[in-house]
Amino acid sequence: MRVADFDYYLPDELIAQEPAPVRDESRLMVLHKNGGEPEHRLFKDIVEYLEPRDLLVVNDTKVIPARLWGKKEGTGTTIEVLLLTRRDEHTWETLVRPGRRVPPGTNIIFGDAMTGTVMAVVDEGCRLIKFHHQGVFEELLDRLGVMPLPPYIKKQPADPGRYQTVYARDPGSAAAPTAGLHFTPELLQKIREKGISIVPVLLHVGLGTFRPVKVDEVTSHQMHAEYYSVPEETARVINETKARGGRVIAVGTTTTRCLETAARDDGNVNSGAGWTEIFIYPGYNFKAIDGLVTNFHLPRSTLLMMVSALVDRERLLDAYARAVRMRYRFFSFGDAMLII
Repeated sequence: MRVADFDYYLPDELIAQEPAPVRDESRLMVLHKNGGEPEHRLFKDIVEYLEPRDLLVVNDTKVIPARLWGKKEGTGTTIEVLLLTRRDEHTWETLVRPGRRVPPGTNIIFGDAMTGTVMAVVDEGCRLIKFHHQGVFEELLDRLGVMPLPPYIKKQPADPGRYQTVYARDPGSAAAPTAGLHFTPELLQKIREKGISIVPVLLHVGLGTFRPVKVDEVTSHQMHAEYYSVPEETARVINETKARGGRVIAVGTTTTRCLETAARDDGNVNSGAGWTEIFIYPGYNFKAIDGLVTNFHLPRSTLLMMVSALVDRERLLDAYARAVRMRYRFFSFGDAMLII
């Protein structure tokens, strides 16, 4: 299976540069796993496709202002640092640009209250940086950092909160779980009023989710580990939903990675926390989820490969071609797809 099999044509003007004016009025393509033509709705119509015995599972991670700019001590060279994973109280795994300018031992100065020392080079050229600061790190990050938007989005949104889900709770992500950006508190309430439960899991989005695939063969790609957690109550509700024949619908590929990591062979889900390197691509047998809410993903990405495991690849790429023809908006701030 070649990475090139997951390529498709996308005009640049269809890459959404800002969110829809109203979260739940973005467009929604509904793709039925059992066949038939895709349906074209608004996201707020999603409630019509959910049944009272269904369960929505969301990722309640919160994006931190993880992009920092500092100056290299001694030369004043501008260094960009993207925080990926917290290793301990003071040390983070990071992406650094330009990486060739920051070997181990380099000190980087961030404003007047924080510095960082590059301790080591680790997997994928990432740097471990130990931060030294006065005051609370999170408060400094709020002051010095910015929201880490993907490179295809050229400017920060007028409201930074639009790059957070309305249910974001646990800070730690370097990117948003974007399928959840379409929900409003009012829409979530309508879903609950229909008798559909909503439960959280946690996966802090890091390099594993958004790292480009640089190999030719799909199976040669190695996912980067990301931290996940499944609460006991969430596992209980999922397992009860399955026992009564309800559908478990994951909101986003990060939720899917979390649930499939925690799933047993019988489809039930274990509670607990840890690190996942799960890589889902066609041929994978889903254990935990029955449906998926997701955005339109980048060509050749692991996210597109994951969705192609839930729906036949050719049928999915045909749906993407339709979305292009119908001028859907793509990627993080773009429109959504429901697969049931």
